[in-house]
Amino acid sequence: MNVENLIRIAVLLSIMLIVLGFGLLCTWRDATSLFRNRGLLLRSLLAMNVILPVFAAALAALFTLRPVIEVVLIALAVSPVPPFLPLKQSKLVGHHEYIYGLLGATSLLTIVLAPATVILIGLIASRHASINPIAIARIVALTVLVPFALGLFLRRVKPDLAVRSSPIASKLGMALLVIAVVPVLIKMWPAMIALVGDGTVLAIIAFIVVGLAAGHLLGGPDPSTRTVLALATATRHPGVALVIATANYPDTKLVAPAVLLYLLVCIVASMPYIMWRKRQKKDLLAVPPVA
Repeated sequence: MNVENLIRIAVLLSIMLIVLGFGLLCTWRDATSLFRNRGLLLRSLLAMNVILPVFAAALAALFTLRPVIEVVLIALAVSPVPPFLPLKQSKLVGHHEYIYGLLGATSLLTIVLAPATVILIGLIASRHASINPIAIARIVALTVLVPFALGLFLRRVKPDLAVRSSPIASKLGMALLVIAVVPVLIKMWPAMIALVGDGTVLAIIAFIVVGLAAGHLLGGPDPSTRTVLALATATRHPGVALVIATANYPDTKLVAPAVLLYLLVCIVASMPYIMWRKRQKKDLLAVPPVA
């Protein structure tokens, strides 16, 4: 087994541990909560699977972007919530039910939603892409559904042990992810820098800003759901995006650097929104209750 295979295994294990840690704190009622709130479910799907994919297709159609960037943006728009995002969301909101519900619902529905969203893009923007539902199901199952379900099961049968084990699994997963990703970034850094230019970074920023805006506006009156949906709409599962993009772009050597470039830009571009939401939450908590 070579070093690259070890890194892939480490990344997969780290993501599974992160999701397991999150699932250990989740109940079945939390995980299925979004299916009982049809209005919020429909608005969430509208933001994630209609507005942002159509905008990504419009970017590709109206502007001269590198082909790999066009394909990656559309692939990202079709992908579900990334498994590491709930950790960031949980630090910004007061309750976690919607985070659990959104992760569970979008992961379960991705096998249907991803092909349907690709068809929608093709009808609206005449941009057709091939997609393999089995490959998508495999990556979503490994990185989200299996560890999430295991966490739910352990929380039900051993609730005290699950709560105590959750931070251990999460911290171990994050540490392993950092260790595994650093060599990848070093290796792909030259290819990522080569992709910068010709409006590439501006297109990625526009993609992220529209995602944040769509999620925030459709999140409803609850500040927590607005924040969660905004981040979920702008930040997508890189593994699923890689599967879709590599199936539609012949030069697979550029796909992974393009996805990594998006992830780095997303971290930077979403910081102003995250800081704003933190200030909003702090100001709200500082308001004295009405006597």
